[in-house]
Amino acid sequence: MERDKKYKRINRPPDEMAKSKVKFEVYGEEMLEKVVSLSGNSGRIYLPPDWVGHQVKIVRID
Repeated sequence: MERDKKYKRINRPPDEMAKSKVKFEVYGEEMLEKVVSLSGNSGRIYLPPDWVGHQVKIVRID
C-alpha cells in the first residue's frame, strides 16, 4: 500500500519509472567499458587481475 502512494505522488506508472534515465557522478581511479557476456543463467564481466580486492561500481548504460 505504501508503494502505491509513492507512485500516485509522482503520477507515473511503475513501468515508466523503471525506464527513465538517471545521472550518476562517480569519482574513481579507472574506468572500463565492456559488454556483459552470458554465463549460465547470469552475466559476466572480466576485469583486470590488479582490480581484485578493490571496490567497483557497475552502471548499466543501455
